[in-house]
Amino acid sequence: MPVEWIEEAVQRTEATSIRHRQLPAEQVVWLMVALALYRHKSISEVLDDLGLALPDSQVPFVSKSAAAQARQRLGPDRLKWLFDHSARHWNSQDRRAYLFKGLQLFAMDGTTLRAHDTAENREHFGAQLYPSGAVASYPQVRGVTLTALPTHIVHSAAFGPYGTNEMLYAKQLIADVPNASLTVFDRGFLSAEILCGLTQNGTDRHFIIPAKSNTRWEVVEGDENDCTVRMRVSPQARAKCAALPEFWEARAITIVDPQGRERVLLTSLQERRRYTPADIASCYKRRWGIETSYRELKQTMLGTALTLRSKTAEGVYQEIWGTLIAYNLIRLEIAKAALTVKCEPTEVSFIRAFHLIQFELHWAAVTRSYGKLPASMKHLRERLVSLLNDERPDRKYDRAVKATPKRYAIRVLRKPLN
Repeated sequence: MPVEWIEEAVQRTEATSIRHRQLPAEQVVWLMVALALYRHKSISEVLDDLGLALPDSQVPFVSKSAAAQARQRLGPDRLKWLFDHSARHWNSQDRRAYLFKGLQLFAMDGTTLRAHDTAENREHFGAQLYPSGAVASYPQVRGVTLTALPTHIVHSAAFGPYGTNEMLYAKQLIADVPNASLTVFDRGFLSAEILCGLTQNGTDRHFIIPAKSNTRWEVVEGDENDCTVRMRVSPQARAKCAALPEFWEARAITIVDPQGRERVLLTSLQERRRYTPADIASCYKRRWGIETSYRELKQTMLGTALTLRSKTAEGVYQEIWGTLIAYNLIRLEIAKAALTVKCEPTEVSFIRAFHLIQFELHWAAVTRSYGKLPASMKHLRERLVSLLNDERPDRKYDRAVKATPKRYAIRVLRKPLN
């Protein structure tokens, strides 16, 4: 990540430090990225192990309160700007190597994260309400991301209170979808406002989305397996958005999934010769790459932690932006390494790459030999391409429901013998 980006992010938001501090705004940016890479360590350990604080002869170590105050001074907006700027730049790099018939391939979906159960977090984010009337034990953050499927680099993200519908977050991201792109959606995002906004407000922007069981349409042309259909926009949707037409059209393709069930995919790719049903089905199959991306973020990087670190709403936003930047940095290095050996970035093991980067960063901090960093980066990418996943498609693991292990032994009461 260029240092100029961090300086610009700090200067744009007027967060530069006038007085001499051990943790100026620029160093706190690196701290938030490092906290995502070392989730198993405390903030003090990360500061000390990586040497992020500026040297001070009078105060050799940074206290926990000083680190917390430095985070508060930085705020979340600086990291948000840095994420937006870096994500768009990294997604545009080498994109020609990962095009699908001239189109960039993206996926959009939603996820949730748990936050500490504090009064501020619960008031701001809210929590899930169960049908029984019970409320979830922890506040939850709901978010939606737009992710590049070939590289898994997150292009843009929107998140906030759990009570806000995913559709509203998705509408915020529609304007960020690049031109000459194909976005694969989950069926929950089947909305005329989202899909028409995608295709009408950009150039050569397309979508693929599975139809719902209650979706109704009129066949305009074609057969039952590949046809053009016309759907009516509900009066409620038109009342909310006056720009919506009365009808909108899409191409409906019937496919058979691996379980033998028929599924109908709706798409704006109307050129039947250029985009065959097999092409569209293969693109939809790759949609599950965004679920893998969420697993890498939540399980590998965050270590399946019960909650995020931060106990304030601003801290939660700041932590999420820092985590997304760190994730994109790992994915960027994997993509660069994959290009050298002409393999797909998804073929490189994310877990092993994550552990390798953790080790290399710690080694660089311990040795402090900055002149060797270019050689270290070259060695890192050489190691990354050796971490190819050894996948065997013939292996099958049947899913089974297992009982949750109990913390304590179960005591069985027996009736006394007469």
